Amino acid sequence: MMTLDFSILLRFENALLLGLWMTIKLTVICIVLGCSLGFLVGLARTSRNPALRAISGIYVEFFRGTPVLIQLFWIFFCLPLLLGVELSNFASGVIALTLYMGAITSETFRASLKSIGREQLDACVALGLPNRVQVVNVVLPQAVLRAIPTLLSNCVSLFKESALVSAVGMADLMFVGQNISNNTARPVEVLTVVALIYFIIAFPLTRAVSLIEGRILKKLAI
Repeated sequence: MMTLDFSILLRFENALLLGLWMTIKLTVICIVLGCSLGFLVGLARTSRNPALRAISGIYVEFFRGTPVLIQLFWIFFCLPLLLGVELSNFASGVIALTLYMGAITSETFRASLKSIGREQLDACVALGLPNRVQVVNVVLPQAVLRAIPTLLSNCVSLFKESALVSAVGMADLMFVGQNISNNTARPVEVLTVVALIYFIIAFPLTRAVSLIEGRILKKLAI
């Protein structure tokens, strides 16, 4: 019977922290870029222009309907061949996770945009507000407020999905954990601790989502 020894991980504390920092940095970058992209795509999906709706719809269905790992592999291995440029594993990870985040958050924004009363947009037109002012000052604040609970859930999901970038050699928490596991021949201890680190970060965020959702629903009197 195997004897567990978690103390061995104390030698690799700094490596695990560096891996965790890389995971958090990647996640934050992709959240910012992905939510921005998702809002624009959400606007396109609610546009009166049929071409915009069709293009944005194809993008969303493709990235929601295919595994993130395959998207990541395609961007890392195939995109450089098509473009004739080299992409680092970090750049590939950012592109893949941003496109995925943009697809899933666009549906969140689309739902929140549809919940904004038509009379508010009619009032903007009556006041003669330009489209840019309507979007920035009227549509965006309300859409974000209504979308916050689901967006936070999407962010937690992205944090967990980010472990996939280890498959292309990016030194995130999962990649560091796999290397330590291989070098020490202690997969049970190492992978258990890595899983606990993900859980310790994700679980409080998940609980926070529920609390924030309750407050927002109460504020909106839904």
